[in-house]
Amino acid sequence: MSIQTIQSKFCLNDDIYLLNHSVGKLPRSTRDIFEQQYFSPWETANGDPWQHWLTIIEDFQKNLADFFNAQPHEFCPQSNISSGLSKLLGALPVSSKRKTLVYTENDFPSTGFVIQQAQKLGFTPRAISKELDPQDINIWNEQLTDDVAAVLIAHVHYNTSRLIPVEAISRLCHARGIFSIVDIAQSAGIVPIDLQAWQADAVIGSSVKWLCGGSGAAYLWMKNEIAEYLQPTDVGWFSHQSPFEFDINHFEYHQGALRFWGGTPSVAPYCIATNGIKVIRGIGVKNIRRHNEQLTQMLVESAQENGHELNTPDHIDHRGGTLVIKLDSNREESIQEALITQGVKFDTRELGIRISPHIYNTKEEIEVLLSSLER
Repeated sequence: MSIQTIQSKFCLNDDIYLLNHSVGKLPRSTRDIFEQQYFSPWETANGDPWQHWLTIIEDFQKNLADFFNAQPHEFCPQSNISSGLSKLLGALPVSSKRKTLVYTENDFPSTGFVIQQAQKLGFTPRAISKELDPQDINIWNEQLTDDVAAVLIAHVHYNTSRLIPVEAISRLCHARGIFSIVDIAQSAGIVPIDLQAWQADAVIGSSVKWLCGGSGAAYLWMKNEIAEYLQPTDVGWFSHQSPFEFDINHFEYHQGALRFWGGTPSVAPYCIATNGIKVIRGIGVKNIRRHNEQLTQMLVESAQENGHELNTPDHIDHRGGTLVIKLDSNREESIQEALITQGVKFDTRELGIRISPHIYNTKEEIEVLLSSLER
């Protein structure tokens, strides 16, 4: 598939858009799909449109399953990752011997806030210092002690793009009876993911970044045998095994992950997100990964040669799709001004500017960045 064909699938502007770690570009087909699947049934249905709208959720689950090598019923829609994590922690049993929740200081702050609030549930948060290397399995081996109830593992860190060894950590957790939760917000759509290989207990993700699916369509993945011993308190009629029973005196948890669903569901975000997932799946994550590697490697070499500090692993096997570059302090302001003047879209965090080329970005666009880094 040529770059021109790929670019024709997305709504692109004249700028050089490299904020894919934040929001992926809108597929051109999404607007029509949304009109057909969401608005049309609402406008023309005899009675209410729910019968059709709920098939949108089913399609979302099916496409996630195909994307991540899982089963559709194992995915529960969520409004965002923080909400999903909050529901999950609230359902975990608290033991007198296992009260610790482990995460890292490199995790996205929103998930850290949720874990810190879990103290009200009886848990004790413990953060792995940002001074320690989260890619070192020995660090996790030391941290996963007998008092740990659960651990949050961010597959790719938002601030460094480090790719964390999820499978190895999950196996440690499994052997020690520790509940493992993986956050794939920064990896879904740019790093190939096989949920069957990981052996994690739960996975939470979103559609807004590399999946080009917009906000509001997050998801919680969990196998039935894991879900069946968890009892969330944040529930609603769609958490019920028989949501249309309508007996206020009888509640029975859904047998699988859908017990975490809650009340009347949103539909529109999942219609939008499903189309993004289909487009990305059609292009292929391996192809996107390879393209990203080619473009980012150009920047890795230039940054190192021109006196800038790379705060991202320099090898593709150790990083996600984002580069974090700490610009030389003597040239930082002038370089950023040059990037802005040339229409380059990036953002800045504590460790440097973040740059994330997607499948629709080109070598010519990266060469514009190279000219600025060499100033």
